[in-house]
Amino acid sequence: MKNTLYRALAIVTLSISLFSCSSDDNNETITGNGKITLKFDNAFGANDLILNTQGNTTSNNEVLKISLVKYIVSNVVFTKADGTTFTYPKSKSYFIADESTATGQQFQLADIPAGDYTKVKFGIGVDEEQWKLGAAGQGDFLAKADAAGMMWSWAAGYKFLALEGTFTSPTVTTATPFMIHTGKTGTDYNYTEVTLDLPTKALVRTNITPAVHIITDLSKIIDGKNKIKLSDNNMGGMGAMIMGGANLPLITQNISAMFRVDHVHND
Repeated sequence: MKNTLYRALAIVTLSISLFSCSSDDNNETITGNGKITLKFDNAFGANDLILNTQGNTTSNNEVLKISLVKYIVSNVVFTKADGTTFTYPKSKSYFIADESTATGQQFQLADIPAGDYTKVKFGIGVDEEQWKLGAAGQGDFLAKADAAGMMWSWAAGYKFLALEGTFTSPTVTTATPFMIHTGKTGTDYNYTEVTLDLPTKALVRTNITPAVHIITDLSKIIDGKNKIKLSDNNMGGMGAMIMGGANLPLITQNISAMFRVDHVHND
């Protein structure tokens, strides 16, 4: 009888201990600031992108060899599991994704309040309100964009996305240059924002820097919801050039759907 009583008391004690630990874990106080890394991995459809040599075929049977892809990532906002948001300071929130350099494929953001994050939002381009603020709204980014070739040569303003290379098609059998540049043209500003759910929480801590791995499917630029043929924009000796006109707003719609989060590392 005495042994039975001892066993019962031991079970009760263990249960209380486990409940106490569980309660402590659930009420964890998360304080301080940490960092988070956004990694942009460019692809074309199901294939990882390889510059210059890889043939990428669209649903219109056009084959693209991409030599350059750059786009401006801006206005980053993170959403916590409890629904609250943290807006990264806009004057610091400008980055140029560039497939040709290691530094252009990932960006580390500092001074992020510690917490469990479930969404990330960002813009592609520079929003019009910030553009009007000039250097006060963009810091030293204008000079960086100019050095990276992400400014229009004939007018003040940014290129939001630049995609270049050569293509062939059933009607254009010789490799022909193409250029797709988005940005403000006429009355169309062509800035767009993207909100992505994270498949697992990004656990920002003073000692944990999550990495959010984002896949950018470049095929969607001309082969997304809106189908656009480069051969229809071929200007003879100048190649296919899309830098304005009716196609640019359609491309902007496509760009907003070309990103997804593949996974999150909490290291």
